[in-house]
This record gives sequence, structure tokens and C-alpha cells, in this order.
Amino acid sequence: MIDNNILRNEEKAIFALRSLYSKYGYKPFKMSKFEEYEFYIQNKDFLVSDRIIAFNDTNGKLLALKPDVTLSIVKNGEDVCGFKQKVCYNENVYRVSENTHQFKEIMQTGVECIGDVKLYDIYEMIVMAAESLSLISDDFVLEISHLGLLSSLLDNICDNPAFKTEAIKYISDKNSHDLSRICNENGVEEKAKNILLNFVSIYGERNTVLRHLDALGGYIATDAVNTLKTLSGMLDNLSFGGKIKFDFSAVSDMNYYNGIVFKGYVNGLSQSVLTGGQYDNLLYKMGRRACAIGFAIYLDLLEDLPSEKQGFDVDVLLICDDKTDNNILTLTVKQIVDGGKTVSVQNNDSGKIRYKELKDIRGGV
Repeated sequence: MIDNNILRNEEKAIFALRSLYSKYGYKPFKMSKFEEYEFYIQNKDFLVSDRIIAFNDTNGKLLALKPDVTLSIVKNGEDVCGFKQKVCYNENVYRVSENTHQFKEIMQTGVECIGDVKLYDIYEMIVMAAESLSLISDDFVLEISHLGLLSSLLDNICDNPAFKTEAIKYISDKNSHDLSRICNENGVEEKAKNILLNFVSIYGERNTVLRHLDALGGYIATDAVNTLKTLSGMLDNLSFGGKIKFDFSAVSDMNYYNGIVFKGYVNGLSQSVLTGGQYDNLLYKMGRRACAIGFAIYLDLLEDLPSEKQGFDVDVLLICDDKTDNNILTLTVKQIVDGGKTVSVQNNDSGKIRYKELKDIRGGV
């Protein structure tokens, strides 16, 4: 049995999350550390960052260290009628860190469901996302949005593609001032502008949010609203359902994502530790006919979570020297370990190790 006291936060999360995903039938997926560089360039809009570590293979082909996992899973899968590919993974990706702005090896874990995705599969993915967050911290929130709502609202307000692109950015940043400004610059009617500003400010308890949506009338897609209502009713049955909110400022790149998208936060971290959603558009772009939904957890962020600090490095500091009988040394270590304690064998007490008990078996003492 693994002692949790010796594991870092991200290592603890890996073991717990792997067990969680297996309960829902998600099988581990392994892949190479690199793909052809051109593959990522063709799909760079889907990447968190377009800065990629590239190198030449022995045959001269340009390869890249993997900056993303989902793309590799989609590339190496196939469409099978009536089958849903359900996979989970723990993989290192290589990206520019938002904190240091330097390349960093990041452990990422996540799940993907690819195939004939139904409403239940969306529900299951959201449940796993919430349960994943609960394994990291009891103090979490999962925010859900529906890109169909936002897309239909923006289309009904203004038919200028440039307006839509700029509006999505300001909505994501919760920047109402500039959102109002571009509405004015593009001749958006005052009523429509107020509906948009009201829409992006809606956040919180799901039933309350749904009542606000009903008041928006014909500006938003009815089928998307109905999907959220049905989904919300299913989530009401969960013990942690109150921690799953609606927030329509949670947006993603609409060139790849569609439908339900979500982000997860835990207390103690300023940025989302989990992101996910439906990405049918990515599959279509890569020549697949299937639908897909998934999420990823950025385990490197867990390093910033506070953890309990142990008062001691080991239970016993065992001092020996060249005169110590090796049989006595090995027997002493065995007795300490078999007794459930930790031990560090050293030649002296250097002051570098914190210990509860000192045991000195030097031959000359």
C-alpha cells in the first residue's frame, strides 16, 4: 500500500482519478511523446499555445514534443457504428507555462468519449468532472455554459463576423464595458445590447439562471435551453449538485467546440484547474464523423495548493560507521521498517534531516 504522506498533490490526484474513471468504463490510453510537427500546425487553433518544441528525426522529418493529448487520441481513433470510444490518460505535455513563460513539462490527466454522444454521455462527463474536482478539494465549483446559446444570441444581434469574434473575447473576460462599446460601434439596438449584457452577467444557481433565460425570448436557441433544463434536472439528484453552476461567460473556441462546455475551479487556485466540453467541430475538421466530449485536468497547478507539512523527514535517524557490524545494521533497519517507522541511515547527524528519534550503532561507540 502506498503511503499518501510521501506523494505530492498531483501524484495523489493521479491515483485517485484513475480509479474514478475506471468505474465508468474508461480505459487507459497510451501514446507517443511526439507527433509530426505539421499535424500540430494544422490544428494550432485548438492548442492552448502555438509555441511548440520541434526537432528533426533521424530521417529528417520534423517532429514535435506533444503539446496536447486530445488531438493524438482523435487522430489515432476510428469511427465504428454503435461504438463509443471511452478513454482516460495520464500524459506529459510540453507547453509554455503561464507563470514562468518558459517551456514546462506538465502532467495532464483527462477523459474522452468519442462516438455517438448522447445527453447521458454529456451528463456522465459532467459528473466525472465534478467528482474529479471533489477528489482534489471539497471546496470546488464547476461552471457550465452552452455555446449554442451564445452563438444564436450573437447571430440575432449582429451579422458581422468580426463583431462576433470580438464579443466572444470580451464575454470570456467578463468585460461589459468593451462589450457595450462594440455593440454601439456596430449599431446594435439598445434593447438587443441590454439583452446581451444581461445574458453574460447571468451566473449561479441553475434554476435561477434558467428562469432568467426564459425571459430572453426569441434571441436564444430554444433547443439549447431545453438541453440545459433537462441536464440540470438530472444534476439535481447529485449530492454535490449545488456546486455545479451555470456561467455563460465560460466560452471556448467555436471553431472547434460546440454545445456544452465547462470549467472547474478549486479554492486556493486563481485559474481553472479543469476545462472541457463538446468538440464535434474538431472531429469534423480532422475528417471524423463522430461526436466527442471530454475534459482535462492540469495537474501542474496542484503544486500551488497548500499541503500539510510533515514535522519530520523520518522517524529514526540511524547513525553507523565503518566499524558497525553489517549484520547488526541490516537487522536494525529491518526492525525499524517492520515496526512501521521510516529510517535514514547516515554516517553522522549533519543537521540536515529532521527526525523523531536518534539511534547510534557506530562500532566505536
